[in-house]
Amino acid sequence: MNRKAKKMGTDKTPEELLAVTDFLDHDTLVVRHFVDRVLGEDRGTPIENAVKLYYAVRDEINYEVYGASLSPEGLRASSILGRGRGFCIHKSNVYAAACRAVGIPSRLVMTDVRNHLASDRLRELVGGDVFRFHALTTVYLDGRWVRATPVFNKMLCRLYGITPLDFDGKTDSMSHPYDSKGRKYMEFLHEHGEFDDFPYDLVVDGIRVAHPRLFDSRYETKDGSLIAEAGSTQQRAA
Repeated sequence: MNRKAKKMGTDKTPEELLAVTDFLDHDTLVVRHFVDRVLGEDRGTPIENAVKLYYAVRDEINYEVYGASLSPEGLRASSILGRGRGFCIHKSNVYAAACRAVGIPSRLVMTDVRNHLASDRLRELVGGDVFRFHALTTVYLDGRWVRATPVFNKMLCRLYGITPLDFDGKTDSMSHPYDSKGRKYMEFLHEHGEFDDFPYDLVVDGIRVAHPRLFDSRYETKDGSLIAEAGSTQQRAA
C-alpha cells in the first residue's frame, strides 16, 4: 500500500479525482451497496446525489472517537462502512469514496481545530482543546469545489447542544463557530492541505505524536463513549 497520498496542487483535473485509491476503495461491494441503497435506481443530479450521500454518511455512521481503528485496513472506506462508526477521518473517507463512486470528484482536507466543548475526559486524553488533523471533504459540483463535513451525526449534536451541519451542495459546510446557545464551539487553526487519497503516514503518525494518551494500542484508540460523556460536557459548559 502506498500510504503517502499526494498533497493537491494544480496538476490534477477533476476527472482524475474519481480514481479508486488505497483508502477510497469505491470499487468494493460494500461501498457500492451503500451508494445504491442511499440513492436508489433513479439517480438525481450530481448536487442531489452529493447531498443525499452527505446526510447518509453524517447520520448513519456513528461519530465516535473512542474504540476507533487507525490501522491501514481500518481506515479504508469499505471497512469503515462495515464497522459503522468512526470519527472525522473515517467519515470523510467514506464520503469521498461514495462521491467518487457516482462520478463526483473528491479530495480530503486536513486541518487543526480548537474544540471548546470536548468532554473533560477527551480533553485530558487529547492534552487540551486543540485537535490535530480534523478531516473534511471537498467535492466538485457544478464547476466548482465545495467543502462538506459529514462528520457529527444529528443525535450526537443534539446531546451536545450543537446544531447539525447541513449541506446544500452549493455552499461550504465546514463548522459552526458557536453552538446552539451561542457558546464557542470550534475554531479552525491550521490547514495541512488537500489530498487525493487519505495521507495515512502524515495523519496517523501526527495524531499519535500530538495525542499519545488517546491510544490504547498502536492502532486503536481508548474505549469510551461520547454519548455517555455528553451529560458532563453540558453541565460544565452551562
